[in-house]
Amino acid sequence: MKSGKTKICICGSLAFTDEIKAIDQELRNLGFEVLLPNGVIKEITKKPGYDPVAAKRNSGYDAIRDHFKKIEQADAVLICNFTKRGIENYIGANTFLEAGFAYYLGRPTYALNPLPDQAYIHDEIMSLDIVVIDGDLSKIKHS
Repeated sequence: MKSGKTKICICGSLAFTDEIKAIDQELRNLGFEVLLPNGVIKEITKKPGYDPVAAKRNSGYDAIRDHFKKIEQADAVLICNFTKRGIENYIGANTFLEAGFAYYLGRPTYALNPLPDQAYIHDEIMSLDIVVIDGDLSKIKHS
């Protein structure tokens, strides 16, 4: 039997950092361990100068691979999807990639809000068995 808290890896655009910070706290209050994107961690801890492109160029840092490792460690994934660029419940390229990786690993994947009507990923995102929780974090199951 598994010991410890259920680990949730949050995925979403860094444009949603403020929303993700609030969701992080709510998930922790519900008894989850939360794995966050490094850009959000930098904002929470107020570490200045985080630039994933420059970090990769200067130190070999690979943000995508780093977040994939967090998805591997997690028991489940939560996609934080809000309105961006006029697209309601936006899921960007990196988040879509992360959702596909979670699907490949067999991780339960939740979307905070309904899936977007984005033509270039519509059929693909619908095939990933994502559970929409309509903003209700209590619908995420502890493992």
